[in-house]
Amino acid sequence: MKSNPLAQLGNTGLYVLSDLGRMVFFLLKSFRGTVRRPFRLKELIRQIHFIGAGSLVVIFFTALSTGMVLGLQGYYSLNKFGAEGMLGSAVSLTLIMELGPVLTALMVAGRAGSAMCAEIGIMRISEQIDALDCMAIDPFRYFITPKLLAMLVAMPLLTAIFDVIGIFGGYLAGVGLMGVSPGIYMQGMTTSVTNHDIQLGIVKSFVFALLVVWICSGRGYFVREIRGAGFGAESVSRVTTQAVVFSSISVLIFDYLLTAVLL
Repeated sequence: MKSNPLAQLGNTGLYVLSDLGRMVFFLLKSFRGTVRRPFRLKELIRQIHFIGAGSLVVIFFTALSTGMVLGLQGYYSLNKFGAEGMLGSAVSLTLIMELGPVLTALMVAGRAGSAMCAEIGIMRISEQIDALDCMAIDPFRYFITPKLLAMLVAMPLLTAIFDVIGIFGGYLAGVGLMGVSPGIYMQGMTTSVTNHDIQLGIVKSFVFALLVVWICSGRGYFVREIRGAGFGAESVSRVTTQAVVFSSISVLIFDYLLTAVLL
């Protein structure tokens, strides 16, 4: 019997709406866990260490290579117009307003976000979360809220580290390799970067942190309800991949929206 395309479209629409509703309530319950006692300070510190310190290596090499590439390409482009003195301005503004928050979020989503989704998904299919509910222990306060707060703390700090290392990488490429004056590079950076530019980068880092932890932890929490995920370990692997893809796409979409609204 042939399926009705209109019925399939309606079922898909209902599934998307119900899934979105689940995710919204999940986010609200995650924030509610911040005011419920007792607060798990040790778990929060552990998650900050996992997200922050655990991501330093990938952040360092990504930022250094990105800054050096910006330095080389920026010099090549500006040299055509005799504006090599603007290299520091171009590198710093590009990193602080755009590449710093975006690439940090993508790296953290791939490393820490995928681990969060897999951990929560395994807890769900092994019925550990159901056991917490049976013991009247709020699973959100117990292990989801600390992840949320840790991401909101660690992501802006990682973004700041990314920006500093990236600007240093641009300095190495522009000054060390291409012969730009160190004073001109630093002057262009200090005179061009304003508080508004820095604030835009900070706002983006907080929004991206919320998106990554919300999508990755929510996908793992609702691993049983996700259509086409499968069963057992297979479902966790598929949902983890889906979480990283969705969070990365959301970061790119909100990057444009925030830039359009706040710039």
